[in-house]
Amino acid sequence: MIKYIRSGFTFLLTLCAAGAMAQTTATTSSPYSQFGLGTLSESLLPQTRAMGGIGTAVNKISSYNTINVLNPASYGYINLTTIDVGLNGNFSTLRNSTTNGQSNGNFRLSHVLFAAPVSKRSALSFGLMPYTELGYNYRQNASSLGTGTATDTNAVRSIYTGDGGLSKAYLGYGFGIGKHLSFGGNVSYIFGNLRQYRSLEVVDTYGNLGALGTRTERSNSIGGVNYDLGTQVNFDLAEDMHLVFGYSASLSTKLNSKLNNYTTQYTYDSQGNESLPIDTVYAQNLGNSKIKLPMMNHFGVSLQKDNKYLIGADYSTSNWSDFMIGGVNQGLQKSESYRIGGQITPNFNALHSYFARMDYRLGLRYDKTYININNTDIKQYAVTFGLGLPIPRNNSAFYKVNISAEVGKLGTLQNNLIRENYVNIHLGFTLNDVWFTKYRFD
Repeated sequence: MIKYIRSGFTFLLTLCAAGAMAQTTATTSSPYSQFGLGTLSESLLPQTRAMGGIGTAVNKISSYNTINVLNPASYGYINLTTIDVGLNGNFSTLRNSTTNGQSNGNFRLSHVLFAAPVSKRSALSFGLMPYTELGYNYRQNASSLGTGTATDTNAVRSIYTGDGGLSKAYLGYGFGIGKHLSFGGNVSYIFGNLRQYRSLEVVDTYGNLGALGTRTERSNSIGGVNYDLGTQVNFDLAEDMHLVFGYSASLSTKLNSKLNNYTTQYTYDSQGNESLPIDTVYAQNLGNSKIKLPMMNHFGVSLQKDNKYLIGADYSTSNWSDFMIGGVNQGLQKSESYRIGGQITPNFNALHSYFARMDYRLGLRYDKTYININNTDIKQYAVTFGLGLPIPRNNSAFYKVNISAEVGKLGTLQNNLIRENYVNIHLGFTLNDVWFTKYRFD
């Protein structure tokens, strides 16, 4: 059994690395991802996502080593080699005040993370995670081009699409000072491509598509270094009960950006099938510029009774009004997030009840995003829940399958906006084992 589990871990690890590195298509279907750099993907694993997304003051969960990238100070509590790989699915329905809804589904390989202890109170970690996701597809119809001339009478379709995303490859180190204090940091490289398109199609008086459509593509190739810092303070209320305060920050930095604009023409047949581009009428290399990321701050507190329960709360904020591309402010606003959640394990050492050894997780989250449209803040609400499923150990190795679900809504139907109802499913596989040990024989 263990042999197959190890083989499965290796296979998933390879798939996750390949999938993350080769991510070029849309992995989300949210029209709100067109703002900024796309929808931000938090540095969370299924075990913390299921608890509302708390993580700033979390280190170990039910005695399992957890790679908590959100706060690298947590690495100081890792005492076993730890591997975590996973995948996720997104299912959403988009509605506005006039339509019944459009449903979408996306699946993708997610994170691949590795950590190993360096000393009794320090550990090194590295891995690859998504940083942002871009994906949308919607259209708007108009009765004319809006030129005001007598011949401008044909209907026009404007089609907006986008795909791509950014990934985050990181190397981190965390260490403890004494029994109660730990610090850590990550050096990350953020990279990827974002592509946004606008197509213009003219419909003739007979309702057929015109001879030509015109599409404008804006391509942005991005890469640059980012830094994360964190600290945790642990108070032992009893031998098996701990109160933890945490703080972490992703520092303000500048990424390199290379922008290109292209305009092409294409045709449609009577069935609406699109041809290959027949001509490039405009190409512009806008050269290299800088993207200024704001500082992101995370505050958290948690209370844990070893192998019994964990509860916590997080608050995050970032001043996205400072976000600029090529020196141009992008018109975003300050974001805020509130998270609360926890888990309970009925009987960690139960011999005859597997259900008693499982972790049961629940949480709530509220986000005021950095998007404001028509003087309306775009907000997000969600309830989260999940399970931690232990797999029987083999010698020094511990395995756990973590499943989480997030059911929520983003946006509103007010002011002609779009509301997105969604379900996100996350699946992760965690391995704790003793590696790199030098044995001595007398």
